[in-house]
Amino acid sequence: MLATQPRPTPFMRWEYLAAMQSSGSAVARTGWVPRFVTVHRDGQLVGATPAYLKSHSYGEYVFDWAWADAYQRHGLRYYPKLLVAVPFTPVPGSRLLAADEAARQRLLDGLAQVADDEDASSIHLLFHDQTEAPAIQSRGWLARQGVQFHWTRDEAAPHDDFHAFLASLQRDKRKKIQQERRRVADAGVEFTVHEGEAIDSGLWRFFHHCYTLTYRAHGSTPYLTLAFFEAMAQTMPGHWLMFVGRRGGQPIGVSLVAIDRRCGDAYGRYWGATEYVPCLHFEACYYQPLAWCMAQGFRRFEGGAQGEHKMARGLLPVGTRSAHWLAHPQFSQAVADFLQREGQGVAAYVNELREHSPFKADA
Repeated sequence: MLATQPRPTPFMRWEYLAAMQSSGSAVARTGWVPRFVTVHRDGQLVGATPAYLKSHSYGEYVFDWAWADAYQRHGLRYYPKLLVAVPFTPVPGSRLLAADEAARQRLLDGLAQVADDEDASSIHLLFHDQTEAPAIQSRGWLARQGVQFHWTRDEAAPHDDFHAFLASLQRDKRKKIQQERRRVADAGVEFTVHEGEAIDSGLWRFFHHCYTLTYRAHGSTPYLTLAFFEAMAQTMPGHWLMFVGRRGGQPIGVSLVAIDRRCGDAYGRYWGATEYVPCLHFEACYYQPLAWCMAQGFRRFEGGAQGEHKMARGLLPVGTRSAHWLAHPQFSQAVADFLQREGQGVAAYVNELREHSPFKADA
C-alpha cells in the first residue's frame, strides 16, 4: 500500500534505508541518528517517513550552512535538527509515504512531536514530491526551490537511439559530444553494461574502489561503505546498472546507475576511475546511460545534483522542492525573507537556462 506513491523511487524502499544503517553509513557515529516516524491504524501500517537527528549538514544537497552559522553567531544552537530525507541521495520523490491524507497529516504530527521531544531547532523535508506540498504548506512550513538537470523522453517525438538524439541537438552541441566520445574511443576504451545479478562481486569491489578514488581526488571521505553496496547486491540487485570502461580488457572506470524498470526511470549515482582519460567521466556518466535509456524506452534519466554543464549534454533544468520549519520565530521570519529572494533568483536562473536550450528550435 505504501509503495504505490505518486512518485516512488528505489531509494525509499526499506531495503535501501535499512542498508544505510546496517552498513554503518548513516548511523549515530556518522551524525545520522534514525528517528523514523510510522502511523498505524487498526494494526495496519498506513504511513511512514525516514527521519534523522543530524549533528551536521553533510550529505544533504540542500544547503543550510549559512543558517547554522547565523544561529551560532547569535549564541543559539542549530543542531540537532530533524531531517526527513534519504541519506546522501538527492533524488526527488515521495517522502511522506501515506495510505491517505489523514495518514499524511499524522506523519507531520509525528515529526513535530519528535522535534519537540528531541529539542530540535528545526525540521527539514528534502526533495519531496509536489503532490505532498499542500499537506506541508497547510502547516505553515517554508518552501524552498532548487534546480537539477534531467533528460526526459519526448513522447510526441521520442528518440529511438543516441544517433537520433544527437541529430536533435544544435550543431555546436552535437559536435562537442561527438568529439568527446571520439577522445574516449581513441584512447582505446570500450564499455560493457551489467545489470542486476550480472554485476558480480568482483565488479562491485572494483566499483567501490573507484568510488573511493573519486572522493579522495576531492580531498573528502566517502559516505558509503563497501558493506552498503554489498547489501544492495543482495537485497536490491534488480535496481542497479553498471557501465564499465575497459582498455585492453581491463577495467579502468565505472559508473553506477539506479533504475526502476516499472516506472522507466534511471538515476545517475556514482562513478570513478583508476586513471585519467579525457572525457571518460562524460562518457561513463552521461552518454552511456543516455544511450541505454533510449534503447530501453525509459522515460527519464536524472543526472544527479547540480551542474549546469549537463545542459550541453541534453539534460534540461527541472525544479526541486524542500520544506523547512524553524522553531525560533525571528529566525523563521528571517529565513522566510531569504527564501523569497532566493526563490525569485532561482526562477530567473531557470528561465535564463531555458533560453539556452541545446536542442534545435524545431526539435
